[in-house]
Order: sequence, then C-alpha cells, then structure tokens
Amino acid sequence: MKILVIALSGIGDALIFTPALKLLRQHYPQAEIDALVMHKGAEDIYERNSNLNKFIYFNFLKEGTFKSIKFILSLRKKYDTTINVYPSNRKEYNIISFLIGAKTKAAINYLRMDKQNLGWLNNCRITEDDSLHNVQTNIKLIEKITGKSLTDEPDLQFYLSENDLSTASNFLKENKIIDADLVIGFHPGTSVLKNHIKRRWEPEKFAELGKQLISGYNCKIIIFGGPDELELKEKIRSEINSPNVYKTHGLNLAESAAVMKRCNVFVSNDSSLMHVASALKLNLVCIIGPTSTNYIHPWNTKYKIASLQLDCSPCFIYSPKPLTCKRDDVKFKCIKELEVNLVFNFVKDFISNDG
Repeated sequence: MKILVIALSGIGDALIFTPALKLLRQHYPQAEIDALVMHKGAEDIYERNSNLNKFIYFNFLKEGTFKSIKFILSLRKKYDTTINVYPSNRKEYNIISFLIGAKTKAAINYLRMDKQNLGWLNNCRITEDDSLHNVQTNIKLIEKITGKSLTDEPDLQFYLSENDLSTASNFLKENKIIDADLVIGFHPGTSVLKNHIKRRWEPEKFAELGKQLISGYNCKIIIFGGPDELELKEKIRSEINSPNVYKTHGLNLAESAAVMKRCNVFVSNDSSLMHVASALKLNLVCIIGPTSTNYIHPWNTKYKIASLQLDCSPCFIYSPKPLTCKRDDVKFKCIKELEVNLVFNFVKDFISNDG
C-alpha cells in the first residue's frame, strides 16, 4: 500500500498532523507512507519523522503553473491513497490530490466554502466539527481511512537530531546562557499570508513585557522567528535595550526548536512556533485573537491563553479568503486591546509554580 500525505498548507499544519501520522503508521506498518510539502519548515519536521518513508519537497509558489503541473503528473497513479491534512481548505490542494489519481482521496468536508474549493473531488471524507482540536480532526480522518476506532491521541512529533542539539548548545554558550538562568522565549511573528499579520500582538507590547520580566526576574529573553522576521526581532530587542535579550539568526526550524527546549516559559502569537513549543512540552503563554482556541490550543502541554473572549470571536475560518475584521469600533480589537499585564501575570504564574 502506498500513501501520500499532502501537507502543503503550512508548518504548523504539518506538525499538527503528526499524531495522526503516528496512528496511520501503527495501522499500516508495512505501507510506504510519503509526504509532499512546500515549506522548508515542514521539510525540517518531516525529514526527521520515522513514520515516513520519505518526504517530497516542491515549492509550487515559486515554480509556476507549467512546472507544477508537470511535477504533479509525475506522481500520477503512484499512490493508492492521498490525504489532504487538516486544515487545507483550498481548491488547489484538492486539484493536486485529484490529478495524482489515487483510488482513495481523503480530506475534510468543510462546513464553510467546501463546494467552492472543490472538496467534492475527494471521495473519503468526514465532516468538520468546530468543537474538535485540529489534531482530533486529523485522527478522525485516519479513522475513516482505516475503518477503525482510535482512542489514542498522541503528542505532536518533532524529533531533533544530534546536530540540532549541538547547534543549540553552541548558541547558548556563545550567548553565555547558563543552567541557572531563567529563560523566557518570545515568538512575536506569524504568517503574513492572507492578512494573517493582523494576528500579531504589537511588537511594542512584547518589548514592554520583556522590560517587566527582566526588571522583575533578571531573566534572559530569546526572541525567535524566521528569516522574514529579522526586522521584527531587532525592533523588539532594541526597544527592550538590555544585555539580557538575544535573538536567533541563521537557524533552521529544527535548530530553533533545539534552542527553544532551553526556555522555562515560551510566549507566542498564534503561529507555527506555538505548536513547536507544544511538541517540546514547554510552558506556553499563547496570544490568540480571531482563531478558535478549540482548533489550535497547545496540544498535550501546560498552557495559558491570553485572549479577550469578545462576543465576535472567533471569527477566523479555514478558507483561502484573507483575514478581515467586521467590527465598527476597533479593527482587530481582540489583539489590539490585549494588555501587557494579562500576559505578564500568566508568565509570572508559570515562574512561580516552577519554583
């Protein structure tokens, strides 16, 4: 049996599928299970995952239509089953699965914008359930494929190599971060696609949080983020203006994760690194605005959610449409009016409980 996991929608979504992937491997121990990705961070996650035979990297966004179609047709009829990971509610992903031509094409029947995004091209489906976490929805999809009821809900799977850990050790040594230090991680970024930059807590508030934490606890702060977030990280570091602040640079996702393991508490926007922190079992303070916490709360780790619980939230749905806010008073109020003291007190609770 040959199975292709289509994980094109992002780094966090690829990671969130890993518990379902583990169950899929347990049910089909002899199957060839491959994964198709187009984000380098997803490649970092899947190339280290022993539940896969191989991963296939192809950047559809950069290669253009002709090369993309040629590549897709090179996979045609090579797989018995394709699985579009949840969430991936885009017609392009459904077309890719359809063109690959597997007998079984598994995907979610979305409650919103399913027909427009050609969900009907798939023939093995379960209906989206807003009360479930994304991990649980992916597991339900595996149940549909296997015909078996699954009671296990594994942790997120992100394995780190010796090279990843060695790189992290060197980073900590170079920055003189020792075992006795209290270390707080920040991830102030998010995806910028489809206007998701609006999910970011303001960098000025991260900076103020950093000042309060250093003043109160003399902690070390490490600011994490990808290569497109260098300016954001530097803005926060310079505004805190303390020798106790460090930023990662030139690290891939797995190397960043290895550094993250050193953090006593991790403060993050709703982002892929929030899910990486979950996989690492870190104490997590999550800043969440328009997204449903049912879908994306940290999985199987200790966490606190900083959210305003507005009557209009959650408003974000899984679709190709850009993120918008329909409020008349303050646009994206769920993020803009979330105060520093709320987040600080959550971090303080973790520090106090850890002794």
